[in-house]
Amino acid sequence: MRTKLSIRSLLFALMILAIPVASSAQIILSIGFAPPPLPVYEQPVCPDAGYMWTPGYWTYAQEGYFWVPGTWEMAPEPGLLWTPGYWGWGEGAFVFNEGYWGAQVGFYGGINYGFGYAGVGYQGGYWNNGAFFYNRSVNNVGSVTNVYSKTIVNNVAVTEVSYNGGAGGLSARPTAEEQTATSERHVARTSAQVQHVQTASTNHELYESVNQGKPAIAATAKPGEFSGAGVVAAKAAAPSYKPATARTAAPGKEAPATAKEAAPATAKEAAPATAKEAASRPATAAHASELKPAERSAPNTGNAKLDKQYTQQQAKLNTSQAQDRQKLQTKQDQEHQQLTKAKASEPAKAKVEQKHQQQTDQVAQKHAGQDQKLQARQQPATPKPPSKAPAKPIAEKKEN
Repeated sequence: MRTKLSIRSLLFALMILAIPVASSAQIILSIGFAPPPLPVYEQPVCPDAGYMWTPGYWTYAQEGYFWVPGTWEMAPEPGLLWTPGYWGWGEGAFVFNEGYWGAQVGFYGGINYGFGYAGVGYQGGYWNNGAFFYNRSVNNVGSVTNVYSKTIVNNVAVTEVSYNGGAGGLSARPTAEEQTATSERHVARTSAQVQHVQTASTNHELYESVNQGKPAIAATAKPGEFSGAGVVAAKAAAPSYKPATARTAAPGKEAPATAKEAAPATAKEAAPATAKEAASRPATAAHASELKPAERSAPNTGNAKLDKQYTQQQAKLNTSQAQDRQKLQTKQDQEHQQLTKAKASEPAKAKVEQKHQQQTDQVAQKHAGQDQKLQARQQPATPKPPSKAPAKPIAEKKEN
C-alpha cells in the first residue's frame, strides 16, 4: 500500500521553515539549483519608532522558490540588530542559513539586500539609550523623529545576486567582526516573523513560477499584513533574472527542468545524516493545531482479508496520532492563555513560541517515522519467480 503523503513530502515538511533557535549557523534547506536574484523594490514607510527593517529574500517550498517580503519588525528586546539569512553553496547544494537577532550584525553572505544592508554590517541605524535612531539616507522613516543622515559609501560592486559561493555567487567571507558576532548570544526570530514566512508560503503570487522574479508583494509595513496601504509591489525583476530552467545549478551541473526535480529524489538522499541534523529541520507547523493528519489510500491488495488487516492498522495509527496532536494542542493552548492573562513581554512570548515549535517538530518527526514504518510494513511482497522443475532426462533409444 502506498500512502498519498509520500516520504518526500514528509521530509520536506520537516525542513521547510526553521525553529527559532539561538544559532546563526542553522541550515534549514538544501536545494540543487541557485535562488533567483533579488527583485527591485522600494521600502514601505516605517510604521513607528522601534521598528527594524528586515529585508526580503527568496526561500523554498515543494512548489519552488517563493519570495518572503521585506518588512518592518519590532526587535525582541532593545539593543538587538537583525542579521539576515542567506543562501550559500556547500557540499554540493545551495543551503539556507537562517537569520537571527544579536547585539552585532553577523555574516550574511555579502548579499546586498539594500536599505542599510549593503553586504557587510548594517548602516541603517543604531541604538542609543534604549532608542533606535534611523539613517534617513537609506530608510523611508516617515514621521519618525529619531533620525540622522549619513551617506553610505559602498566599496563593493552593487549586485542583485542572492547567494554566496557556487557558479555566479558572491565570494565574500566573514570579517573578524562578523566571526565574533557569530559566537555571541543570538535571539530567535519573533513569532511574528515565523508567521510572516508561513503566510508568504501560502500566497501563490509570491512563487517564482508565477511572478518570474517580480513578486506582487515585495515588502510590507508590518509582518503578515499582505494587503492595504503598506504593501509595496516589486518595480521589476532583477536585470540578470533568468527562469529556473536557465539558471546554473552549480559548477559542472545543469539547472533542473522543474522545481520538483530540485527536491531530493529518494528518501535516502533527503534523509538527514544524523538525529541531530533531523532535529534542525523543523516542521512547517508551528503549533500542534496546525499539524494535519496523514492522508492514506484505502488498501487494495486484491486480498480481502489482508485489506481488512491493513485498514485496521491504519485506523489504529490514525487514532494514536490524533491523540498526540490533541494532547499537545491542549497544553499549548493553555500556555497561550497564561501568556495573555499575564500580559507577557515579547521576549517571554518568543521563548514560549520557540518551545512550541520544538514540541510540534518532535511530534511531526515521530509521526513521519510511524508513517514510514507503516508504509514499509504494508508494502506488497515481491513475488518470487516460480521454481522450475528439473528437466526429465530423455531416454536414449536403443538400436536393435
